Amino acid sequence: MSLLRIYGSLLEQPQHCQWALVNDNREPVAGEGRLADLPQRVERVQLVIPAAQVLITRARVPHGARRRAGSVLAFAVEEQTAGEPDANQVSWLGSVGDEDALAVVDKGGLERWRHALGAVGIRVDEVHSETLLLPIRAGEWSVAWNGREGFVRSGEFEGAATDCGDPESPPLFLRLLLEEEKTRSAGPTSIALYITTPDAVPDITAWQRELGVDLRIAGTWDWRTASPDAGVSLTQQRQRWRVFSGAAKRLRPAAWILGAALTLHALALVTDWTLLAGEQRALRQQMEAQFRTAFPDAVAVVDPALQMRRKLAEARHSAGLSDSSDFLPMIEQVAAATKELPAGAVRAVSYEGGRMTLELAINEEAAVPRIVARLLQSGLSVDKSSASARAASATLVLIVGAS
Repeated sequence: MSLLRIYGSLLEQPQHCQWALVNDNREPVAGEGRLADLPQRVERVQLVIPAAQVLITRARVPHGARRRAGSVLAFAVEEQTAGEPDANQVSWLGSVGDEDALAVVDKGGLERWRHALGAVGIRVDEVHSETLLLPIRAGEWSVAWNGREGFVRSGEFEGAATDCGDPESPPLFLRLLLEEEKTRSAGPTSIALYITTPDAVPDITAWQRELGVDLRIAGTWDWRTASPDAGVSLTQQRQRWRVFSGAAKRLRPAAWILGAALTLHALALVTDWTLLAGEQRALRQQMEAQFRTAFPDAVAVVDPALQMRRKLAEARHSAGLSDSSDFLPMIEQVAAATKELPAGAVRAVSYEGGRMTLELAINEEAAVPRIVARLLQSGLSVDKSSASARAASATLVLIVGAS
């Protein structure tokens, strides 16, 4: 089977891409260039999204909502994304204990890639996160490392991009993730380190001392050479089929069967959506009941989740505790995310009503996705405005708020 694997960033316009053509028992053929120059007539097409652009999180969702990416799943991760549910595509990956693993990607960016590839005659069959293509063993985590940053796969359906590190110091995110898992008594017995660029091997002894867990060099790794069956598809199109002309009489019985099957499918779909709508109403009623139990003096409950967050913030302030939407906790997380920027890159910072506005002078476009990814991983929401050109640099405005 021929497999075309396309590596596309959702933060960029789909004009150029890296790709790899994988055939059975042959070495992959890799290339880079315009979409119009991609190989044609392949049996299977995968779109691979960079690790930093896929948020993999946990939530509890109704059993009926797991079968498809829809609004119920988007509402389940609304707390983590702090954006409009319709702006994200949320897919169910699998069960992790009593919770569900969900993958969140930018719906607009994904649709742009689908349309751009469709315009050159390529239909995307599967969408994969780069994180979940990384090999993993039971009881062991896997880390892909390019000498400065990378990503970690901590389970069959779990993983995330890391922040920066160096040969003597592992990424801070990896250390925090290990500490969090140790509190659940679910940490790994070892970590397999995959090198993605030449000369990226760190000081294993120093890393082991910092992380407190055994490390081993597992060799080199590249998304181009990953197994065709690796990972979990975030979305999967139905298999292609063709209608042959000149066979109307022979296909008439099959057409009747198909019509009956479609009718049954439509009835099942309507029933399914009705059940999902009922589950959504039940969830909202439960949230409203819990809010009224906690705050019986509330006059009206319009958005129980938002109102509960505000009441919690008020309770924290009354007790003399800080909230994640306060200035000091927020500026600490922002400082950590922008620490690699050169001096003078942060032109202005303003704070009002639980939201912080940053005006940044960015000379390197690649730094923007890293900053946004770190802010999202620290639990903040980020709105990015369009950059305005100024000589050799650009001014970028980020609006940061608590999730």
